[in-house]
Amino acid sequence: MKIRRISSGGEFEAKVGYCRAVVANGFVFVAGTCAQGDNVPEDIVAQCKSSLEAIGKALAEAGAGFADVVRVNYYLPDMNEFELCWPLLVDAFGDNPPAATVVECNLITPKDRIEIEVTAVLPK
Repeated sequence: MKIRRISSGGEFEAKVGYCRAVVANGFVFVAGTCAQGDNVPEDIVAQCKSSLEAIGKALAEAGAGFADVVRVNYYLPDMNEFELCWPLLVDAFGDNPPAATVVECNLITPKDRIEIEVTAVLPK
C-alpha cells in the first residue's frame, strides 16, 4: 500500500508531529483543521470558512473534493455557535452530505472556535 502525506506547512504540523492529510488505500484523511493564517478571525463563521478553505486545498492536492467527503467531525468549545456555520457547511457539501459528528470540547488554543476533520474517498 502506497501512502502519500500532504503538508500545509502550518506551525502545528512541526510542533505536534502530523501532516494536513494522508492519502492511503483509496481514502484521504484530513487532519482536524482550525482557521489558518497569521490573522485568525475571532468569529466562528470566518474561522469555519478558513478551515473549509484549508481542507479544500488539501482535498484538491490529494485529487478529491468536498463531493467525495464521506465523514466529517466538528469540534467546538461552544455548541451554541455551531448553527451559525450551517449555511457554510451546506454550501460546501451541497447534494453530497457526509456522515457527521459534532463534539463540544476544548481546542488547541483558546482563540479557536471550530475544528473540522474529514475523510474522503478518492474518485475513480
